[in-house]
Amino acid sequence: MYLGLDLGTSGLKGVVIDDAQTVVAEAVAPLSVSRPHPGWSEQDPAHWIAAAEEVLTRLGAATSLSAVRGIGLSGQMHGATLLAADHEPLRPAILWNDTRSSAEASALDTIPMFRSISGNIVFPGFTAPKLVWVKANEPDVFGKTALVLLPKDMLRLWLTGEAVSEPSDAAGTSWLDTGERTWSPELLGACDMTVAQMPRLVEGSEVSGTLRDSIATRFGFSSGVVVAGGAGDNAGAAVGMGVVEEGQAFLSLGTSGVLFAPSPGYNPAPETSVHTFCHALPGLWHQMGVILAASDALSWHGQLLGADPVALAVDIGPLKAPSQTIFLPYLGGERTPHNDARIRGAFVGLGHETDRVAATRAVMEGVAFAVADCRDALEAAGTRVERAIAVGGGSRSRAWLEIMATALGIPIDVPGAGDYGAAFGAARLGQMAATGGGAELATPPAIADTIEPDRELERAFSDAHDRFSALYLALRGVR
Repeated sequence: MYLGLDLGTSGLKGVVIDDAQTVVAEAVAPLSVSRPHPGWSEQDPAHWIAAAEEVLTRLGAATSLSAVRGIGLSGQMHGATLLAADHEPLRPAILWNDTRSSAEASALDTIPMFRSISGNIVFPGFTAPKLVWVKANEPDVFGKTALVLLPKDMLRLWLTGEAVSEPSDAAGTSWLDTGERTWSPELLGACDMTVAQMPRLVEGSEVSGTLRDSIATRFGFSSGVVVAGGAGDNAGAAVGMGVVEEGQAFLSLGTSGVLFAPSPGYNPAPETSVHTFCHALPGLWHQMGVILAASDALSWHGQLLGADPVALAVDIGPLKAPSQTIFLPYLGGERTPHNDARIRGAFVGLGHETDRVAATRAVMEGVAFAVADCRDALEAAGTRVERAIAVGGGSRSRAWLEIMATALGIPIDVPGAGDYGAAFGAARLGQMAATGGGAELATPPAIADTIEPDRELERAFSDAHDRFSALYLALRGVR
């Protein structure tokens, strides 16, 4: 059997699969985010370890972990976990959706080598500007920093004692030579960092270390269990869905929203704000557009109304022409295609007729139009998405997928029952590391349904998307 652990923002999920990749056990432990100041987003790494302990305990009660041969890790990207020489955290980890370092990101992005070597804009959520902020605002912490780990790699350190990362996650730091899949001394040096402060790199399907005896004994593992390099959350989800070849794509409607497409070569286009990262498997890259609030926008709307967001999505009823009410889902800034940390959300076009259902529909449409912006950016970068597999909590809403398919103008495939997310992908990577397998183990799921765009409504959705884009430009101009 094989275990996958996915360290998300709101929880840590673990799944155990057998040799046939059937899920035999799963468990989730919740996590919370601390926001001590506006724009800040932090977590205590000790809470990640506690969540992992809870998940492993529950998995051990559900199945025998002694049969596990390999473990894979995936997790939220970009987080800065700063460790002292004794590997103890020096401060709470600064997360992917923390925007305090927007000025530092802008400054680094003016240095041409960051785009030319990393292949990407330096976004405020990336790791490098966070360290520049720490140097300026917490110099004592910066001076004591001996090691910087991404969140999932903190779990690896606990599991194996090894400081290791892999290219798919490292590509989101702004310190990776993404084409060469190695740390860049030049990019690190621009932040007064060195390669010695970074974990060594292995590919996502390779062995990064073995489980420590104390962990194995405590949770009932056998000795010699290998831990794979793993993946950043989106690359992990892609492995889980078998999206590892050119022409495939997935649409994730989780806390954030992602439109993800693999590529056999490295073809960066940073001017589009599209992310060009390494995939979790050797010799593969991918491009993706990312919006910061997808299901998170619907959750915010539900909190505002004091209503369950799932029920709100059900209540909107069948697909129809877009509302005249426009919602911009920029609750904490935006990445693709705007790279704008300061923009904020808005409802525009409210009228007496705007009831709860109409407002909910506007929120779901607004997220769809933001994803359509990602599609346009991917096309500008040379990647055309012609269909996509849906994943994430928001994908359980057929009504939302109907809106998405029509706004994007592409069919959206819905997998059959099962778990195809990042934890499942991590388990597959654990299987690859333990058996020497590769991409052949990352097969696509059976498709239970395909949601086609409503061709009669496509023009109306296109016009509404134009109004959405014009509203963003207007708000950007007056802020």
